[in-house]
Amino acid sequence: MLDMPKFKIAYILPNIFTAGSIFLAILAVIAADNGNFERAFWLVLISALFDALDGRVARLTKTTSQFGKEFDSLADAIAFGVVPALILHAAIGAEFGKFAILVVALYTIFGAVRLARFNIIAATTEPNVFIGLPIPAAALFVVSLTTLVMTSEPTWGLKLTLLIAAAIVAFLMVSNIRYPSFKHIHFEKSYFLKILITLIALFSLFYLYPGEFLPIVVAAYVLLGPIRALWTIFRKRKGNKPHVEAES
Repeated sequence: MLDMPKFKIAYILPNIFTAGSIFLAILAVIAADNGNFERAFWLVLISALFDALDGRVARLTKTTSQFGKEFDSLADAIAFGVVPALILHAAIGAEFGKFAILVVALYTIFGAVRLARFNIIAATTEPNVFIGLPIPAAALFVVSLTTLVMTSEPTWGLKLTLLIAAAIVAFLMVSNIRYPSFKHIHFEKSYFLKILITLIALFSLFYLYPGEFLPIVVAAYVLLGPIRALWTIFRKRKGNKPHVEAES
């Protein structure tokens, strides 16, 4: 008889976080359909936290598996690809018709492409860099910005800006622009106090202005990639300019 590997109950734990991420994202869609975009925002945020935890739990418990990786990728496609698109459409889809449908469809498709590409090239890329905007960051940007717009007094122009921003984010996901990854950063002990103070300040701002803080932080991360890319191009062009000697 073939020796079958023993099943460990610990293998269920990271997959519970993955399943929880999908469940919370579905609740977010229901909340948005009922017009409660603030609740939808918080549910997507907690869903993203669950997504961040499942891989770490798997590594800590030494229960990483191919099934877990595939399940996590499919969960990301639903929670951060389909769900933000549905929330965005629930907010402004009726006012923009086919244009809104096109944007939310492109966002979902490009999100799936982003995940497929990540699964293929993850082992060959730098550990501290993402190629293209990560889909959880794109989802948080779209949902937080949608919530910010819908909980204010949204004008037609503001809603159009939101739709265009979602389209730009969709293309950033499948771009070759590099974004920093904070998964494998090792902080030096000498910077511990500065990091601690910075984190306390950030959490304090989040506590005081939760609705405005996250969109600003996520938007800053989204813009960081293109700004770094433009700066790199500028430096290369500046470095390639021939040196002209001054006439004596």
